[in-house]
Amino acid sequence: MELQSHDLKMAPSGGSKNMTVKSESQQSIVSRPEEEYVVYTRRWFILVVIVILNLSNAMTWITFSPIADLTSTYYKINAFKVNVLSLIFMVASVPFGFAASWVLDTYGLRTSILLSAWLNGIGNFLRNVSTFGGISSDLRFWILLAGQTLAAISQPFVMFAPTKLAALWFPDSQRATANMLASMANPLGILAANLIAPAMVNGCNSDELPRALWVISSPAFLVVFMATFGVCSSVPPTPPTASAEEESEPFKEGLKKIAKSKNYWVLCLGFGTGLAVFSAVTSFLDQVLCPRGYSNDFAGLCGALMIVGGVVGAIVAGIFVDKTKRFEEVVKISYGIAVVFGIAFFEVARYKDQEILIAIMVAGFGTFAFAMYPISMELAVEITYPVAEATSSGLLIVSGQVQGIIIILVTQLLTQPLSAAQIADSACAQGSGCSSSENNSFTPQDWTVPGLFMNALTTLAACSLILFMKGDYKRVKAEKQLNAQKILSSTNSLPSVAASVSPNML
Repeated sequence: MELQSHDLKMAPSGGSKNMTVKSESQQSIVSRPEEEYVVYTRRWFILVVIVILNLSNAMTWITFSPIADLTSTYYKINAFKVNVLSLIFMVASVPFGFAASWVLDTYGLRTSILLSAWLNGIGNFLRNVSTFGGISSDLRFWILLAGQTLAAISQPFVMFAPTKLAALWFPDSQRATANMLASMANPLGILAANLIAPAMVNGCNSDELPRALWVISSPAFLVVFMATFGVCSSVPPTPPTASAEEESEPFKEGLKKIAKSKNYWVLCLGFGTGLAVFSAVTSFLDQVLCPRGYSNDFAGLCGALMIVGGVVGAIVAGIFVDKTKRFEEVVKISYGIAVVFGIAFFEVARYKDQEILIAIMVAGFGTFAFAMYPISMELAVEITYPVAEATSSGLLIVSGQVQGIIIILVTQLLTQPLSAAQIADSACAQGSGCSSSENNSFTPQDWTVPGLFMNALTTLAACSLILFMKGDYKRVKAEKQLNAQKILSSTNSLPSVAASVSPNML
């Protein structure tokens, strides 16, 4: 049985008090009571497709960061070109972010998933092609960059999908959890790539890179098959909630409404700053730590703690919000605590031999920073309803990517040179012990000033969001009104039904 009917008084677990189950064929001939909504088991399959696609795309994005020196050796390119392989994702997400919002709102969830899956799959295949024998060194890099670019273009089409999926397929008691599961696949993909790539391409042997690329690209090929043959529709046969029955605003009209919403602008800019700083911290974590003598292995451990803590925080926040609908409180409290942990991290990271404190700080920072990520997506939908979900949540991510590009460039300009004694004392100069002199040209820098800069930005953003954003839950209010109207309509119809019953029938 695929259908599960839920009445309006839905239990927190997503069940109902008087649940009836109908087969799909029965549903086509049996009229659905006005007070009931139906959810479909296939929603979990679509969620799994988005999770695998999001995870695969994140693995593709971050593949070369933990093995930058060996990537440089294999493709015979400098460090800047290695960094471009990751930066292209942030650059591409800005113009194609608007395109993804339009596609999701105009052509639907299935079209967006298929576009993302195929672009990501073809991009991963081109990355593997770049390792084939008989291709010149110069051409290899450009084939690799073409593959990375296609995967980068696919990213917003899947990153903007979770709120749309949650709104169209899931009951209100499961929306935040569904959004959380789909969104958290991205950091899990980053974690997976950081574990797989160094494990397979280690020591001085860059010749293992092709094998690593095939392993990392395998989820991309799998999800192409799953999306093409498994995701058959953008919407369920019947809506799961009252708000899902209502038509969303057209894309252009939605942009106009968003432009006039002060609450949304405060959330968009504040969330964007937090996402940008988080991206910068994860990108430069090893460069922040190694000047004080912390090894690359410890930096990798900190990155893992940040992501694992973030996933735990997001799960707890998602379940809590599904039960309480306290979007605003969770976002504000999580943001404030994340900023405190971030400030503490940059302060403690200035000193040597503080591994335990640093590990606690990055774990706390990740836990609360990621906790607010999926909830902010849902809050954006709430305060802009009936603007389409992909538009309101997608622009938050675009804001983070634009600010991320700026912050990543500015922080590198703010770094200060270390003395010769400090460089000799650092862990940065140890490297892998097998890179060429060209690839060993990295010079460690002092990240105190960039840390102060990012702390100032996040503090300002958090204060602005806490003081000036008010959680006007328009979607929750609309659902209550629609449900009340249906109950009233059903109640008013009872006298007419009673009057039509003849005495002989009693």
